[in-house]
Amino acid sequence: MIAFLIRGLGVLLFAASFIALVADGIRSLAADAVVLTPLGQTWFQLHPGSLNLLQAVVQRYLHPYIWDPILLTVLLWPTFAVGGGLGILLMVLGRKRRRAQAF
Repeated sequence: MIAFLIRGLGVLLFAASFIALVADGIRSLAADAVVLTPLGQTWFQLHPGSLNLLQAVVQRYLHPYIWDPILLTVLLWPTFAVGGGLGILLMVLGRKRRRAQAF
């Protein structure tokens, strides 16, 4: 059951990253240049409060070094790359295990 949920979340994340890739492609064609939307910009457009909360929690309760430079670097990566990579990772982690066949 847990594997099904993890795999389903991975598929949804991968589909969302594909939509982000198509949106970047359309923007690139319109601008006549390559346009890649960073994850931080997408997240801020969708829900700015949660991004600010994440920053406060990481800096206050974990360590400021985790926010800057680690998470800031990830937030500057293209949305489709982060979402696609995480989606594939979740699909692999949630895959059905094959049982070893005895001969």
